[in-house]
Amino acid sequence: MRTFHCLSPFIWICIFHTFDTIASQEKSNSHLTSRSVTSPTKNDGKMLHRVKRGWMWNQFFLLEEYTGADTQYVGKLHTDQDKGDGNLKYILTGDGAGSLFVIDEKTGDIHAAKKLDREEKSLYILRAKAIDRKTGRQVEPESEFIIKIHDINDNEPKFTKDLYTASVPEMSGVGTSVIQVTATDADDANYGNSAKVVYSILQGQPYFSVDPESGVIKTALPDMSRENREQYQVVIQAKDMGGQMGGLSGTTTVNITLTDVNNNPPRFPQSTYHFNSPESVPPGTHLGRIKASDPDMGTNAEVQYNIAEGDGADTFEVVTDKDTQEGIITVKKNLDFEKKMLYTLRVDASNTHLDPRFLHLGPFKDTAVVKISVEDIDEPPVFSKLSYLIEVDEDVKEGSIIGQVTAYDPDAMNNLVKYSVDRHTDMDRIFSIHSENGSIFTLKPLDRESSPWHNITITATEINNPKQSTHIPVFIRILDINDHAPEFAMYYETFVCENAKSGQLIQTISVMDKDDPPRGHKFFFEPVPEFPLNPNFTIVDNKDNTAGIMTRKDGYSRNKMSTYLLPILIFDNDYPIQSSTGTLTIRVCACDNHGNMQSCNAEALILSAGLSTGALVAILLCVLILLTLVMLFAALKRQRKKEPLIISKDDVRDNIVTYNDEGGGEEDTQAFDIGTLRNPEAREDSKGRRDVLPESIFQVRRPAPLWENIDVQDFIRRRLKEHDADPSAPPYDSLATYAYEGADSVASSLSSLESLPADCNHDYDFLSDWGPRFKKLADLYGGDDSDRD
Repeated sequence: MRTFHCLSPFIWICIFHTFDTIASQEKSNSHLTSRSVTSPTKNDGKMLHRVKRGWMWNQFFLLEEYTGADTQYVGKLHTDQDKGDGNLKYILTGDGAGSLFVIDEKTGDIHAAKKLDREEKSLYILRAKAIDRKTGRQVEPESEFIIKIHDINDNEPKFTKDLYTASVPEMSGVGTSVIQVTATDADDANYGNSAKVVYSILQGQPYFSVDPESGVIKTALPDMSRENREQYQVVIQAKDMGGQMGGLSGTTTVNITLTDVNNNPPRFPQSTYHFNSPESVPPGTHLGRIKASDPDMGTNAEVQYNIAEGDGADTFEVVTDKDTQEGIITVKKNLDFEKKMLYTLRVDASNTHLDPRFLHLGPFKDTAVVKISVEDIDEPPVFSKLSYLIEVDEDVKEGSIIGQVTAYDPDAMNNLVKYSVDRHTDMDRIFSIHSENGSIFTLKPLDRESSPWHNITITATEINNPKQSTHIPVFIRILDINDHAPEFAMYYETFVCENAKSGQLIQTISVMDKDDPPRGHKFFFEPVPEFPLNPNFTIVDNKDNTAGIMTRKDGYSRNKMSTYLLPILIFDNDYPIQSSTGTLTIRVCACDNHGNMQSCNAEALILSAGLSTGALVAILLCVLILLTLVMLFAALKRQRKKEPLIISKDDVRDNIVTYNDEGGGEEDTQAFDIGTLRNPEAREDSKGRRDVLPESIFQVRRPAPLWENIDVQDFIRRRLKEHDADPSAPPYDSLATYAYEGADSVASSLSSLESLPADCNHDYDFLSDWGPRFKKLADLYGGDDSDRD
C-alpha cells in the first residue's frame, strides 16, 4: 500500500496508456473483437451488440533489487465476467511469464518470483487471458500490459579511465583548463537523483580545481614553475545523488605534468675563463669549452655563443655544440707569440627561441670574459711563399742562377737559416742551391723536349737547431726555344705510275717538330738550292703545314730509271729558323688504268705480262726443286769417286806409316786409319785399342765430335791436339803422322797406289793434249810399244 500511494500518479498514466493500447489492438485484430461481443440465441433474432469489458489492474510498477521475505506483489488481473465462483482461469504470457512473474489462476494476482535488476531490463511486456474453465473459451480478449521496474540507487559512478595523464604549460594563469574527466552512473537518470553525478577534488589542492558538473580540471595557482615542481598527482571523486548524503561515489587519478616554457635566461657559472695555447697550433684547434646553464628544457634551453668584442675577435671563434650546449673556443688564425701574447674576449650566451610572454623577466643572455695566453715555442723557418714557380729557357748555360727562395726564423732568436735541395726530388742532380742566400742554379743542360717540368723540394733548416726545418715545393718550367728542325712525320713509301700524267698528285707529306712555339707551328716546303728545278717532280706547299708532290712530265719508265730521289727543304717560322732536308724516295711502278700499283720490280719486265703472282711462285719452286736434284746427283757422284779403288785381290796399294812410340808397335793397328780422314764419323765406331787398359780401370775421356769440320787439315790438327792433351793416355800413347797433299787437283792422281791392273787396257793419248809438261808421260804411256815394253 505504501508503494501504491507513492506511485499513484504514474499508475494512472500507465493505466490510461494500457487501455489505449488495448483499444488500438481491438481495431487491428478483428478476431479479438469478435470474441468481445455477445451472440444471441438462434431463436431470438436480435442484433449483436458489444459487451463492456471489465479488465482491472491494481499495480503496474515494481521496485528493483527487492530483498523482502515474501514475493513482491506486482498487481491483479480481474474481469467483470468473474463471479467469484472459480469458473474462470487467468493465464499470463510474455516476458518472464512463469519464471519471473507468476499469476494466481483463480484470483489473477501477479507476483515477482525473483529479484529484478533494472540495469539488466527496465520493462517487461506481458499478455493476460481469462478463460472459462468449463468451455475453455476466452471470456475476454487477450490484453497486453507493461510492468516497469522502478530504479533504486544501487550503482556507483564509474570513470571512463582509471588513470588520466595530462599536461599544462608552466606559468599558466589561474583557471587554465588541463583535462576533463567523465564518470557515468548506470542508474536511471530520469528517475530521482540516482544518476546525478557531482565532481570534487580529493587531492591536488591548492594547485588544481575541478568543475563539479563538467569534470574539467583547471589550474588554481598562478605562475607554477616547472623548475620548482614538474609532476602533480590529482585525485577526483564523482558522487551520485547530487552529492547528497547516502550517495555512492567513485574516484580516479590524474597525473599532471608542467611543460617547459622559455622563462629562464642562460647564466655563466663564472665570469672569467682562462685558456693557454701554443703558438704552433693550426687553425681549427679547440682550446677549451665554456657553458652557460639554462634550467629550461629542449629548444628553450638552446644557447648560441658569440664573441661580442675583444682584441681577438678575428683570431678566435666560438662554436656551439648542439648536443651539450657548450661553447667551444676555436683558433681561427695562426698565432704568433712574438706579435701578441694575450687575448681578451667577451663571449655572449643567448637563447635562440624566445617567448614574448616572458621578455619582461629580463634579457635572455649572459656575458663572460675569456682570456687566452699564447705560449712561445721554437718554430721552424718560414718561407716567404707557400710555393715557388720559376721559368727558365732550355738553352740556359750550366751554372746559371734561375731563381731564389727566402726563409726566416719566426722566433725572437732569429736564428740563421741554410738551404738545401731534397735529392729525392732531383735524382739526376740537375739543380743546386746556395746554402746561404737560397739562389737556385743549374748543374746540367736543360731540354724541354725530354722534361718540360721539374718539381723539386727546397728545405730550410735552422743552423742552431737542425731539427727545425721546413720544406717548400719549387716548380721549374722549362721554356721552349727553337732548337729542333722539322722533319717528316713518317716514312713515306711513294711511287709513281709509268703511265702518270703531268700535274698528277702522287703524295701528300706532313712534318713534325719537337719544339712548341707559343704561336703554333708553321712549316714551309721548298726544293733544295742545289736542285732548284727538278725536271721530274715539283713540290707544292699547301699552306697548311703539308705539301703535295706533283709530276712534271707524262710517263715514266722503269727500264731507264726505277727510283727517283727528291730532296725537300723544310723550315719553320720560329726564331732562330730551323730547317732540314728530307729525301723522298719515289719508285716507278706499273699500274692499271685506275692508278692502282701492280709491280715495282724491274726484273718483272722479263716475265710475261699475263703471269700472275701465283704462277711466278710456282715457277720459282720448280726451279728450286731442279737445283736440289742436281746437287744430290753431284754429291752421289763424288761419293762414288771416294770409294776404295782396290777392285781385285791382286791389286797392291802402298800404305806408308811412321812409328815413333813406345806403345804397341806393329800391333797398334788402331793408331791411324786413313778412313778417318775420309769419313770422320767412322771413328766413333772404331774398336778399343789393345795397348791400353780396359775402361773399367781408367775412364777414357772421349773428345767432342768433330765431323762437322769439312777441312781435313784442320781435322788432323785438332786430333793431334787431343792426343797431346789427353791425361789418360800415357804411357799408352801413340804417335801418328798424317800426310796431307792439299785440295784436289784438276788432274787425277798418278800414284801407283791407285793404278789399275796391268792387264787392263787404257787409252792415254789424251796426255799429248795437256801440253809440254806432260810430254814425257805421253811418250811413256801414249804408244802401244811402250805398253808392251
